[in-house]
Formats: sequence, C-alpha cells, structure tokens
Amino acid sequence: MAYPSAREILDALVGFPTVSRDTNLPLIDWVEDYLTSLGITAHRVPKEGDPTKHALFCSVGPDAPGGIVLSGHTDVVPVDGQDWSSDPWVVTERDRKLFGRGTCDMKGFDALALHALQKAVNSDLKRPFQVALSFDEEIGCTGAPPLVAAMQDTIPKAELAIIGEPSMMKCVTGHKGTIGYDIHVRGYEVHSSLLHTGVNAIMSGAELITWATARNAENRAAKPDALAEIFEPPWTTLHTGQIKGGTAHNITAADCFFDIEFRFTPDAEVEYWKAQFLGKVAEIEERMKAVNPKAGITLEPSFDVPGLRPETDGAAEAYVRAITGDNATHVVSYGTEAGHFQHAGYSAVVCGPGNIEQAHQADEFISIAQFKAGEAFLSKVVDTLCS
Repeated sequence: MAYPSAREILDALVGFPTVSRDTNLPLIDWVEDYLTSLGITAHRVPKEGDPTKHALFCSVGPDAPGGIVLSGHTDVVPVDGQDWSSDPWVVTERDRKLFGRGTCDMKGFDALALHALQKAVNSDLKRPFQVALSFDEEIGCTGAPPLVAAMQDTIPKAELAIIGEPSMMKCVTGHKGTIGYDIHVRGYEVHSSLLHTGVNAIMSGAELITWATARNAENRAAKPDALAEIFEPPWTTLHTGQIKGGTAHNITAADCFFDIEFRFTPDAEVEYWKAQFLGKVAEIEERMKAVNPKAGITLEPSFDVPGLRPETDGAAEAYVRAITGDNATHVVSYGTEAGHFQHAGYSAVVCGPGNIEQAHQADEFISIAQFKAGEAFLSKVVDTLCS
C-alpha cells in the first residue's frame, strides 16, 4: 500500500479551514482514517460542551518508559481581511516556499509528525513514539489540558514532550506564561450634563487600563532576576488589545467591553498578580456602586497558559540538542502548550520547523528547506527509539 508523503499530508491538513472559531472534525476524521490505514489506534478527546471540536492522540511501540510525544495543534488563525496572493487553503509552492494558512503554524509540523508514524510502525521500537494534536491553541491553549489529562490514563506516559511550534529547528527551553480576562464594565446611563448621577462604564474601565499601564512602567523599571533577564522583555507585561462600548457622545456609557492579558516570566508569582488585579477591580467597582448599585464589573477568565521553565539538566533539552547540534540558549515571550506538558510531569521543549515571524501573516509560508529539516529531525527521533 502506498502511503502519502509528508507534502501530501500537509496538502490535506491545510485544505481543512480549521479556524479556531469553527469545527476541526473533518481534519480529525481524516487523521483518524490515516492512522487506521497504518494499523494505529486513534484516541479522541471531545471538547467539553462543544462536540464540534476534538483532540486526538496515538501511541506506537511498547508499553515502556522513555517514550517521546510530539505535540501539535490543529487550529489556525483567521484569514479575514488579509491580502493573500494565493488561496490560503491550498498549499502553493513559490520560490522554494510552501504558502498556505497553517503551513508554518503549525500544520507543517503536524504533517511531519504524522508522516513519521509510517517509519515508526515499521521499526523495532524499544520505547513509545506518540503524536498528540489539540484544538483551540490559538485562543489560549485551552485544548491542551484535557488532551494531556486523557493521555495519562490511556497510553504509556512518555518521558519527553517536543512541542513543534516554529522555532527554526532551534531548541527553545523557556517561554512566558499568560492569563487573560474578558471584562464587562456595566455603567448607568444618564445625560452627560448630569455626569455625577450616572456611571460611565468606559471611564471606569479606563481606570483599570490606566492601572495596567502604570504596572508596566513599574515592572520595566525594576531590576529583573536571573531567569527573567533572558527574556525579551524581562518583565511581566499587562496588555489590552480590544475595547468597545458606549451609545453616544453625550450619554454616560452603559457598557464597556475589553480584555486584559498578563504575560509572565516563568518564575513570576502569578497568584500575586491575580490578587493585585482583583483588588483593583473591587476598588473601582465599589466606587461605581456608590453612585448606582446596578453598576459593576464582570470578569470572565479567557485563558491560563503556564510558562515553560528552563529545566536543570532537562532530559528533553539534552535529547533535542544531541540531534540538532544546537547548543545556544533560546527562550521566547509567546506561549505554547509546552507549559501544560511540563506541568503534567513531562520534560518539555519547543522545537519545530519554520519561522514564527511568518505565523498569522498573509501569505504565511514554511520554506522547503525547513520542512525537509523537520522531516530529517523526526526520522532521527524514530531511530533513537529503536535503541
């Protein structure tokens, strides 16, 4: 039987428009059929409360310690409003590059991991070779925790986790963690000439955003510790990316909606920052309710991504460095699912083909050279599991 090449698998995966707001089931169905053709059992993890999204994982080889899990996500960001030179849902080759949504982030790695299973099932593995594909990574890595939890009771627990986010095949040993909140400030409408009798939701929300801006200045001015110092920037950042609200220029705003994101270095005291934030929310809300008890602030946690902390004598780091020959120190300020795997007891690193600068862009691409480098890397991974 002829099995698809890595490029053919990439073509198939990119052809499924798995934007995070939409279903990923057609892609998961395709992957399960592919695994079945290889004689591999696929295990699905439905999203709680949303049957239109599933994660999937599999394991090849013996029930033995020392295995390796390759982690990827199936969702991609939207293409709305972007000026693409070709169909984003069709892999197009130009100038030794493969263009298409997700080719870099991160269906390129997914395709290579699935392709490597062909070699794995035909090798004398002494340790397990596993692949795990999640949903909803792009909206806060929310699909990783149920996926990792399901793996614990179903397949042999691997020792190492390689998260294949685009790193130019460099060994990334640390990244920041993030938490986020969706915020709804409820005011009380009056004519702006009677401002003192109403509660302006936008202006109350602005107090919270101003507080976040002041914390950024304080954090930037403080001397970072040794671990924080290797990150860029070497401090915890607070950020609001979207805001909307209000009815008219002369009415105190009844509603204001915005988000706040905290991005921490791996050693930051997350609970301290949560307490500081909630305390400020309570302070502002108390002043609002003093004017009108119907006013208030509602918080909805949107994501919670643990940081990836560089490990002392980390097994995953040593393993990837031995294959790639990369001995430099690499950390990043964006989050990945690596923190969830590390939190669950895996030694974890980020290492995958492609350049993160291409992720989420119009005309997203992975170079053919990087795609082939990833393929060679995973072939060596399978070889190491045979000894």
